[in-house]
Amino acid sequence: MTDQPDLRSQLEEARRQGIDDFDKADSPQSLYEARTRYLGKKGKVKGILRGLGRLSKEERPLIGQCANEVADALEEAYQKRQNELKSAQDAQKLEQDDIDLSLPGTWTRRGAVHPLIRTQLEIEDFFHSMGYDIGEGPEIETEYHNFEALNIPPDHPARDMQDTFFMKSGHVLRTHTSPVQVRYMESHQPPLRMIAPGRVYRCDSDVTHSPMFSQIEGLVVDENISFRDLRGTLEQMIHYIFSPDIGARFRPSFFPFTEPSAEVDIECFACRGADPQCRICKGTGWLEVLGCGMVNPAVFEAVGYDSKKYTGFAFGLGIERFAMLKYQINDIRLFFDNDIRFLKQFV
Repeated sequence: MTDQPDLRSQLEEARRQGIDDFDKADSPQSLYEARTRYLGKKGKVKGILRGLGRLSKEERPLIGQCANEVADALEEAYQKRQNELKSAQDAQKLEQDDIDLSLPGTWTRRGAVHPLIRTQLEIEDFFHSMGYDIGEGPEIETEYHNFEALNIPPDHPARDMQDTFFMKSGHVLRTHTSPVQVRYMESHQPPLRMIAPGRVYRCDSDVTHSPMFSQIEGLVVDENISFRDLRGTLEQMIHYIFSPDIGARFRPSFFPFTEPSAEVDIECFACRGADPQCRICKGTGWLEVLGCGMVNPAVFEAVGYDSKKYTGFAFGLGIERFAMLKYQINDIRLFFDNDIRFLKQFV
């Protein structure tokens, strides 16, 4: 006859004693110590299982199963008593603390996404839904990437000191995010679709201009890209950001890096062209929002693209400009003053 019944009775006794000791524990520390006596590495359950060696191969699994059941019962009793002690401690603490739970909580002001970031994210979401990548580049640029690779010769007015921040090293604070497009083309082959959001810098400051502002420029390069693709893309973006029923028009313009080039206007959302005294559109009925055009073949040649095989379009818009029109803000400096009276309107 084996020792199986003896081991089983020892395990059952350990279960009974353990649960009883857990119920008697009056603190988390004493409860933990009781658990260690029964379920620790040197506890009673482990000690009883050292007698498994005296059993036959058929009997060992039965005692092992019994030991697991005892360990589970003890752990369950331990967790139950631990929750009871914690609840008792919490109740005691509430009685001792001078806290009126019926009083309302302390109100704190909620933060919100800045209107510029909110506008940028809306524009990014639109182009992301159309499969565009987001490109990034340095804000301190070489003159080559900021000007020459974009077909802006040394005598172009954009290089004048009154527009550009030049550095002694020969670098410049980028005046647009178009250099990101150049760097993107240098490391990617067509077909490609990308936008380049970021800060840019120009020597200009008044109620509608800031020496530091934000732009998003976009670029598409593939075979058989036409101005029709450009127009359809920008009209969809304008409807997405402003209103589905707002009108847009394209006016001929000039940019060194696009040919043909255009500027895009939207209908004045205040008067729709019906008020010659409108302060928003100055009575014209239209508001300029961005510039665009078909990529100049000279830009493709600068990055090693075959200008006879590929065509593309590019566009650029000021995030501040879009935010001012979208939220009817008439002073760009409000975006950077951090006046809480202004910012809390966007919570």
